[in-house]
Amino acid sequence: MFTGIIQGKAKIESIETKKDFKTHVIRMPSDLLDELKLGASIAHNGVCLTVTRINGDLLSFDLMQETLRITNLGEVAVGDEINIERAMKMSDEIGGHLLSGHVYSMARIDEIRQTENNYQIWFSLLQPHLIKYILTKGYIGIDGISLTVGSVENGRFCVNLIPETLQRTIISDKTVGDKVNLEIDSQTQAVVDTVERYLGEKVHLETK
Repeated sequence: MFTGIIQGKAKIESIETKKDFKTHVIRMPSDLLDELKLGASIAHNGVCLTVTRINGDLLSFDLMQETLRITNLGEVAVGDEINIERAMKMSDEIGGHLLSGHVYSMARIDEIRQTENNYQIWFSLLQPHLIKYILTKGYIGIDGISLTVGSVENGRFCVNLIPETLQRTIISDKTVGDKVNLEIDSQTQAVVDTVERYLGEKVHLETK
């Protein structure tokens, strides 16, 4: 599990490509190496991956076909930076919201509105049916960042970013047309699905 509070950025040092499979090697920030072991879980742009090799501050991770297909990790190149978060510990403060590291889909940046004191990004979904799980003032995971939904309008949604988030993560490097990884809030999904199922059963009974 993760908190959505990004701990740092890491650069992709090399990528080994095989059929339907890639191995990414990243250079881990030195302050995030403490007690790191093989098999540890680290979120890359919100995607939970397993450490398969440690060589100093160089860490290796294997990415399967499904991960490459549904996340933006299939599009990153050597030299790119990614958001990094190590798995939370039971004693950790949860400053964001609980994230599983299981990305559902991607969203595309439609618009960036930047003023002197505000930085707002509008997104459209690659799978539009997921919009029912995105609610104004609800939680959303964008490239592993825990964010609050600012508004939902006409099948799109936006988030507002503070300077600390822009400085700490890679989101300020994104431009219109770029894709980001999306993890919807599991509690919101459970409530929406339960209500839909209840209403569907009620309509079925009333029409019998």
